[in-house]
Parts: sequence; C-alpha cells; structure tokens
Amino acid sequence: MTCLARQALRTGSLALLMLPALLAPLHGWAQVRDPSPAEQALDAAAFQGMDAAMAEQFPDVKSVVAVLGGRRVYTWHRDGNPDTLHDVQSAAKSALSTLVGIALGQGRLASLDQPVVALMPEWAALNPDPRAAAITLRHLLTMTAGFAVDDAAGTAPAGRPQDAWARPLGSAPGQTFAYDNALVPMLAAVLEKACGMPLADYARQALVTPLAMREPSYRRGVQMRTEDMARLGQLFLQKGVWDGRQLVPEAFVIDATRPQNAGGPPVSMPYGYMWWVLRTETPRRGFMASGYGGQLIWVYPPLDLVIAVSSTVSAESQRRGQAVQLVRTRLFAAARKRSEDTGR
Repeated sequence: MTCLARQALRTGSLALLMLPALLAPLHGWAQVRDPSPAEQALDAAAFQGMDAAMAEQFPDVKSVVAVLGGRRVYTWHRDGNPDTLHDVQSAAKSALSTLVGIALGQGRLASLDQPVVALMPEWAALNPDPRAAAITLRHLLTMTAGFAVDDAAGTAPAGRPQDAWARPLGSAPGQTFAYDNALVPMLAAVLEKACGMPLADYARQALVTPLAMREPSYRRGVQMRTEDMARLGQLFLQKGVWDGRQLVPEAFVIDATRPQNAGGPPVSMPYGYMWWVLRTETPRRGFMASGYGGQLIWVYPPLDLVIAVSSTVSAESQRRGQAVQLVRTRLFAAARKRSEDTGR
C-alpha cells in the first residue's frame, strides 16, 4: 500500500476515486456532454434566475452540476472555476461501493456473501467474538456489520482497519443498521487484498481513467471536481454502462441503489450499498451519495437526472441543509420544466 493510501486510511477519508492517479485525459465519448447552441438556449430559459438565487439564497453551496438526459443543463461555480476540487466527505463511500461492484464483476471478489475473514484470515484472531466470523462484504456495504457504534452524526474517525475489526460487536451481523465510518478502511483493505495491487492502481484502472475524471487531492481530506461527482452519478443512472461498456455489473447497481435496510442516522433514509435511497414511489427509486455539510450526488431516474452539489464543510452548513433544499426545490423544478420542453 502506498504511503498516501495509508495516510488516507488513517484520516478515514479513503475512497477510491480520490486515490492518486495521473491526470486522466478527457478523450472518447464522455457520457456527459455539453449542450448544442439550440439546447443551451432552452436550458438557460428553464434555469433562468438560478444564478442569482444561488448567490443570494444558498450561501453554503459552492458549486452545482446538473445533467439531464446525459447533457449538462446547468453549471454554477461560486469561484467561477469548474476545475476547483471540493471536499466530498462521505459521498466518497459511494465511490468505494462502486469499486467493490467492479471487482465483483471482474471476478476478483467471488461473492458479497464471502466472510471477511475468508479474505483477511490475519484478522480472525483479532476479535474473540464468534459472531465476527459471520461478517460478510454485504454487511460492510450495508452498514450492518454489527459493531457497537454510537455515532448519530456520522463524524467518528475511521482508524486502522485491524483496530476497527477488533472492536466489540453490539448485535449479530445483518441485524442492525449503524452508520460506521470504520467500515471504509476495512472494505478498502479487503479490496487491496483481493485485487493484489495498491488501491491507487486499481482505482486508476477501474474507475478514474474509464470515466475520464481529473486527479483528486487528498491533502486535506478527499477533494474532487463537482463535474466528476456528476459522472459517478451518471454511471449509476446508466446502470453501470459507460462508453458502451458494462463497467459495473447491472445487478450490482440495481441492488446498490434499492433499500437493503431501513437505514438510520445521520441521513435517516433507506440504505443500499453505501448509497442512500430516496423515499420515492417510482418504478426505479431515486438515490444519492451524501457527505457531511452538503456534498450530494442526487440521481433521479424518472427524469434521467443527476445533480451534484458541493458545499462548505462545517457544522453550520450541515445544520442548515441548503444543498438538499436547493436540489429538492429550485433545481428539481427547473429540470422538470426543461424535461417537459418539446425541444429536449
């Protein structure tokens, strides 16, 4: 494991998009395209007044990228720079889930029901509770591993994976949802072992390069472009297909974005495989990646819509919840209006 990957593990910020990679060239069919001049005029009409609302009514929000039908229909950056990297916080967990799905599709992982100790036998002696031997990859992905966790705010440090594994269990695996940041380095360590390479290398070949993402920064937590957050959402909207290739198995995407349990704090929504699931009554529910302070990847299949939002990371921003308000009101209404235009 690289020293930078170990540093990310220690800070609890590890997720695969954010690992070091060479700057990925933007080539090929990017799956998220710019509008034509005719489309741009209709987009501007649908989102008229949005810039002023962003600047005046939602001061916590730093940037927005909205993609409708695979086309950017609205972008806004408070600093005017679309290449600014933003701290994604726990939205990174959804990227980690994505890499698990890719590894599963490649046969690097045999099944989500593999016991963790079958992949990490060196951990078996670290936890004397016999229930620990029954913890599977699925339990890690669904936050139902059973470790005793008291972290309603979702801000506890992750720590080292072996220390996290040695913690006492409060319930049987699969029985209770508990938001647990310490599951992230555990799952990352499993991926490294299964893939036989540093996490940075696997992330580069499996996700960062195929999606033509820009190199993230992790000097002060995980930081990435809002555009690349939208790309991850678009990949899942398209059921794992990118550039005509099934990058993530479709069955994994469907299961990852449907309720696996009722969820709980800090978002209090149903939970999939490290994706939160919206309470929508549609054939295919909406889903989102969510990070502290208002970092969102909001995906709404009925409109073929992805909205990525970055916000100031602070307790005040978390309390105000402006990113969620913005997405569910102004941005959703504008996107719906645009989708109803005959010129779409």
